[in-house]
Amino acid sequence: MSKQTILVVDDERDILDLIEYNLKIEGFNVLKAENGQEGITKAKEGRPDLILLDIMMPKMDGLEAVEIMRVDKDLKKTPIIFLTAKSDERTEIECLNKGGDDYITKPISTIKLVSRIKAILRRLNSSELTANRLEVHDLQIDKDRYIVLKAGREHHLPRKEFELLFYLASRKGRVLDRQVLLSKVWGDNVYVVDRTVDVHVRKIREKLGNHYIETVKGVGYRFKE
Repeated sequence: MSKQTILVVDDERDILDLIEYNLKIEGFNVLKAENGQEGITKAKEGRPDLILLDIMMPKMDGLEAVEIMRVDKDLKKTPIIFLTAKSDERTEIECLNKGGDDYITKPISTIKLVSRIKAILRRLNSSELTANRLEVHDLQIDKDRYIVLKAGREHHLPRKEFELLFYLASRKGRVLDRQVLLSKVWGDNVYVVDRTVDVHVRKIREKLGNHYIETVKGVGYRFKE
């Protein structure tokens, strides 16, 4: 099996070297860049399997860079983990809304970082996800028939409850805020309020159980791994 490649974008040389050292020990190839502009160039050239992206950098910061990456046909689905010294909730939400898959604050625990990288790559490479059918935990979610199977029993959820469940489950482990869920499940041209997501999650929990969808306080929801 060929090695997977990680692109690390950070303007601090010591952090670049530290992360490179630890990732190479784990068997990854490593590309490095010191600002957002260089990161985009390296990403397009190297087609990494995952990108670690600092926020505060010269020339172009991480938030600007991720916006450009998310509209690039070759990079829009590449997993991105933000690395930042900012630990406030507002910044975390902004990073996730811009297209980040995860968010890690500095100082960096290399053990935690490697663990998060491996978890995201496992999800990406999982064969559980097909175009219209998911198998997660003890659930089978069939989008062709709009049914959920649990312990052999069929559950017929209303359309939006089903689509919300499918969207969350297909991004297992990823924190998704209410605005993202409203946009992806209800669409940008339909006026609904944040509370709509909460109500639908509550109804899903009532029918399937409380242990699948986790509330992330101040952010949104996550389908548990």
